[in-house]
Amino acid sequence: MKRILLVIMLAFSTILCKAQPKSENTVNNAASGGIQEENLQKYFDDLNIKGSITIYDYKNKKWYYSDKKDSEKRTLPASTFKIPNSLISIEEYAVKDENEVLKWDGVIREFPAHNADTDLKTAFKNSTVWFHREMSRRVGIDKYRKYLKEFNYGNQKLSGIPDYFWLDNTLVISPAEQINFLSGLYDEKYPLSKRTYNIVKNVMIEKKTDSYTLRAKTGSGLVKTLDIGWYVGYIETKDNVYFFATRLQQDEPDKNDDFLNLRKTITFNIFQDMGVM
Repeated sequence: MKRILLVIMLAFSTILCKAQPKSENTVNNAASGGIQEENLQKYFDDLNIKGSITIYDYKNKKWYYSDKKDSEKRTLPASTFKIPNSLISIEEYAVKDENEVLKWDGVIREFPAHNADTDLKTAFKNSTVWFHREMSRRVGIDKYRKYLKEFNYGNQKLSGIPDYFWLDNTLVISPAEQINFLSGLYDEKYPLSKRTYNIVKNVMIEKKTDSYTLRAKTGSGLVKTLDIGWYVGYIETKDNVYFFATRLQQDEPDKNDDFLNLRKTITFNIFQDMGVM
């Protein structure tokens, strides 16, 4: 009798387990088979924001998209261009290294952190535009044409303002192209010195823990009345690398005051649910 009751209880328990619904926000643990791609868009919908995330799983050579069509759409790179610009500027010795200080020009700008003498590592962290414009003038537009072709960076168009082309909608790039560029940086496949790679990879570090290292850059820009908000980079774990390009968009009349913070919020939510962070 006891044996019969035990069999009935086990069967009932199995039925209950199968009946439990999965959370719509769940992303499969990265170690157990990747991402439930169909759920990625919900991270944007839940926060009532337009945008997409593109992810590349380096170990498994697999792409994931919340919106594949959007992953192929080009927009200005804004301050995410500070990644290739840092590579180019270090390689060309526009600045000696990440610690060389350039003197502030005295022009008062919106962000107080920009109104000071600055070095590359600080300019990268604070998105100091004047610093990168000065480096670009030292490099010269002809060398940018060569490097952006080698990087296969977006449309490689440089016909705008010579020290502002990444912000004036001349140079444009898609999320998928951002990741292709970053994976080339990670693999060190471009004709740059080991010194350049080491300096820029170190400058890119946003967070380092015992389980992962995050290298990333934000960017934001305005095209007519459309706000663009980028967050691109890669996360190195002990056994894999995950490249990502998150891009948000909003019309200025419908401005969300938390717009810029949501770039990271969405990205971190996804990777935390994956078990990466």
